Amino acid sequence: MNIDYYFATISPYTYLAGTRPAEVAARHGATLTYRPLDILALFARTGGTAPADRHDSRKEYRLIELRRTADKLGMPINVRPAHWPVNPAPSSYAIIAAARDGSGDIAALVAGLTRACWAEERDISQDEVIADCLGAAGFDRALVNAGMMEGAETYARNLEQAVQAGVFGAPFFIAGGERFWGQDRIDDLDAFLSA
Repeated sequence: MNIDYYFATISPYTYLAGTRPAEVAARHGATLTYRPLDILALFARTGGTAPADRHDSRKEYRLIELRRTADKLGMPINVRPAHWPVNPAPSSYAIIAAARDGSGDIAALVAGLTRACWAEERDISQDEVIADCLGAAGFDRALVNAGMMEGAETYARNLEQAVQAGVFGAPFFIAGGERFWGQDRIDDLDAFLSA
C-alpha cells in the first residue's frame, strides 16, 4: 500500500503531524510518498481562503486550536512565528532532493523544517536553516542547492496532482482510494490500514 502525503512546509498542521505519518506507514509496511506543495496556491484552486484573508473570528480560533492541539501532543509551538509566512519553495525543493537522494531520514527532515518555523523561530526559506535541517536528518547539507530545476517541476506537479486527487488542505493523505485530511485524521488512516 502506498500513502500519498501532501503537505506544506509552512503549515502548522504539518508541524503537528510530526513523524506520525511515517510511523503509521512503517507499522503497516506501507510506503509514504512525500509530496510538498504550495498550500496558498492549493487554497486558491480549491475554494479555500488564505489565513490572512479569513474573518477575524476564524483567525483567533485557529490560534486557540493550534495551542490546544500542541498542548495535547506535548509539542512546543509559537502560534505567531516570527518568520511566517515565508516562501515554502526552497524547503520543499530540499525535501524533493532529499527524497530522491534517500540517504537520510525524510520524516525527520519534514519534522525538522516545520519545527524550525513553528517552534524555533527560524526562517525556513533561508539556505542555512534548510542545510541545518538536512544535516540533522542525516542528509548532505549540500542538497540545499541540488536539483533546483527538478524540484521546481516536481513541486508544481504535486500541486496539479493534489487538485486532481481532491486534496484541499494540508496535511492530506490518500491511501487505497481513501482520503484523510488533517493531522487529527492520522489515527483514522492508521485504522484504515489496519482493516
